[in-house]
This record gives sequence, structure tokens and C-alpha cells, in this order.
Amino acid sequence: MGKTADLTVVQKMTIDTLHKEGKTQKVIAKEAGCSQSSVSKHINREVKGRKRCGRKKCTSNRDNRTLERIVKQNPFKNVGEIHKEWTAAGVSASRTTTHRRMQDMGFSCRIPCVKPLLNNRQRQKRLAWAKDKKDWTAAEWSKVMFSDESKFCISFGNQGPRVWRKTGEKEMPKCLKSSVKYPQSVMVWGAMSAAGVGPLCFLRSKVNAAVYQEVLEHFMLPAADQLYGDADFIFQQDLAPAHSAKASSTWFKDHGIPVLNCPANLPDLNPLENLWGIVKRKMRYARPKNAEELKATIRATWALITPEQCHRLIDSMPRRIAAVIQAKGAPTKY
Repeated sequence: MGKTADLTVVQKMTIDTLHKEGKTQKVIAKEAGCSQSSVSKHINREVKGRKRCGRKKCTSNRDNRTLERIVKQNPFKNVGEIHKEWTAAGVSASRTTTHRRMQDMGFSCRIPCVKPLLNNRQRQKRLAWAKDKKDWTAAEWSKVMFSDESKFCISFGNQGPRVWRKTGEKEMPKCLKSSVKYPQSVMVWGAMSAAGVGPLCFLRSKVNAAVYQEVLEHFMLPAADQLYGDADFIFQQDLAPAHSAKASSTWFKDHGIPVLNCPANLPDLNPLENLWGIVKRKMRYARPKNAEELKATIRATWALITPEQCHRLIDSMPRRIAAVIQAKGAPTKY
């Protein structure tokens, strides 16, 4: 005989009909060809207005609203601190109940997103730049080669993976996360377009105008040939001192390359920032021992980025522009 979940439509109709006729569950089970417990469970599920089973909740709706207000006032508190503040408000509940109520409300513990802290002047610059580009289509953005620098460290801070371990394995090497006070790092320059990514450049020194022109000559131009061929393109860069230097501007004029200058603090309007994030997430489980191994890992991970990923990011530019305008220059989800 099947379980309740295995009852057919015919069996359920038979149970309902015989139950309305006042037949006993034993008789109904025999007629329907199922177990008596299946009949009982099906009948109970069909009963309307029956009282809920289980123990009554120890907190009221008012208590739950108080908890929600505490969480929203300071979402960076841990469960212990929230529980302490909730019980101080006169609520009698355990720490486990506090955690359960927070989950019932839809709260989840996550690593917070990092967004730049902007003053009013910076927000106005972002807003003005976005308004100037609000009519650009995805096809126009596909003609832009985006560039950016990013720092990669051997240790990526406390946002790495958690470890599953048993009692007594706390100090075992395989369960430890390496930590150094001044981790080795490399600075990387990269470029991308709707067609894919260009070659990476590992910067060995502080970038001034002369170093930047070498990067443009030996990495940006090959990337342009790879991604655009003989087609025209626009080169995007931020207004870092080396980028906006007179010598750099002259270099672009001599090579006939139009430049799209972006103000500072526009990470959500540069899809290359998303690619850096993808690379770092994929490298989360890598354990390079030195700078050379770190570079090799970055190159290998960068090579995994597909043209389809780049195309989707470029297609999102009109939505990014609209989001910045709607937020009046404030940071957006991108």
C-alpha cells in the first residue's frame, strides 16, 4: 500500500466520497486500496480551520517587530549582540530562537559588498558623466575598449573559503589559512571589449607618464589589433595623473586614437571591474607561494574569460548608466 504522497487522483476522490458518507477509515482504506494511515493523513489535510499542531511560539508579533527594528538599525551586529539587545527589551527567547526568527524574516548572513564612499562633489561628477552618455546604445559601447589596473595579493584577506574540519584538527596544516603581515602582491593592467580580453601587463614600478606610454605601446596596441582589427575604436581610461599627463595626451593624438576619459570613482561603470572580480573569485582556492606563481595563476584564470562574458558586460552599459542617473550619482549594484 502506498504512502500519502503516492495516492492517485482516483484514490483521493474515493476517500473524499466515502468520508462524506460517514464511512470509517478502515473501510475507506479497504475500498481505496491504501493504508489506513494514508487515509487519515489525507482527510486531515482536507480539513479546514483545524488548529495548528506543535508548541505555541514564545514570541509575539510585537516582539518580532522589535527584533526586525534592531537588525535594521545595525545590520553589522552578530547574532549574540542582537540577541542581547532583544532580551534587554524584555523578550524571553534563546539565542537559537533569535537566529531562527531572523531567518524567518528573510535575513541571511553574507559578506558585505564593498562600495566606494563618495562625497557630494564626486556624486555630481558621476551623475554628469552618466547623463552625457545616457543616449549611447550597446552597439556604441561595443566600440569602447575599457582599461583598468587591479592589485592581486597572495593573501586575499578574510573573504576566502571556510574550512570543514573535525574536533582536534584546528592546528593541522591542511586546515590553516596562511597569513602574512605584508603579503606579496602584483599590480596588473588589462583591457577588454565586447569581443573579449587583451593581454595582461604586470606593472613593475610606479606608473608615470613614461611607463604608461610603454604599456600603451606594447600592450594596448596589440590588444586593439586583436579585438578590433582595422575597425575604429575608442579607448577608455580614468583620470589618473599618468593617464591625463600632457605626454600621454600627445601620444594618443599622434596615434589617432580617440579617448573616453572617465572621472574617478566609477567602478560600477567600468565592466572591467567585474572581470577583475570574476578572476579573483576563481583564484580563491589557489595557493601561490610567491609572486611568480601568483602571476601564472592570474594569466591562467584570465585566459578562461570568454567573449560571451565580455559581450554580456558591455551590453549592460546602458542599464548601468540609467542606474547611476536614477541613484543621482550614488553607487549602484553594478
